[in-house]
Amino acid sequence: MIVKNSNFVKSCIKTDDLPDSNLLEVAFAGRSNVGKSSLINALINRKNLARSGSKQGMTRLINYYDINGEIHFVDLPGYGYAKVSKSEMNLWGKVIENYLNVRQQLFLVMLLVDIRHEPTEADKMLYEWTKAAGLNYIVVATKSDKLSRSQVNLNLRVISEKLGLPEGRKVFPVSAETKRGIPELWDEIDSFIMEDGENGD
Repeated sequence: MIVKNSNFVKSCIKTDDLPDSNLLEVAFAGRSNVGKSSLINALINRKNLARSGSKQGMTRLINYYDINGEIHFVDLPGYGYAKVSKSEMNLWGKVIENYLNVRQQLFLVMLLVDIRHEPTEADKMLYEWTKAAGLNYIVVATKSDKLSRSQVNLNLRVISEKLGLPEGRKVFPVSAETKRGIPELWDEIDSFIMEDGENGD
């Protein structure tokens, strides 16, 4: 997709606040500070449309962005940040769970993991959850510019093994800083959009 127009739509505290829209939705999910907002900005080629909090763990809302009037990018709250209360972590988890379970417009989940670290238990849980729900998904390894190419390839294999991805299922390494992997990731997103359009005809 060539992004010609991208705009912030709204922030939602709970699923009752979600936009009344029929546009397909691509949700970005991952732990706090994994780079969801940065990846959105890289995909739409804008610096600051999607904003992360000034501190880790501060993205607490479901943020909607309109892309070309064709799809919505949905930035979900980050999970797993240690410096918030357990009750608040549970609340964020419930918000994410409710969104993934009830949103009919959702057709693709971007599962973000930091390429420098093994997937956490929360990452594994989100993957299993997404798979069990029958949702389309793409696993994205962020911050690939922080590692050498050989280390990137090694860590991609570790991520795939730890998550238990099916044979041949690709993990996409990207860098929001250098834009490495962004064209390839768009190609994958577009393939799901085309597939959904064909199924909807």
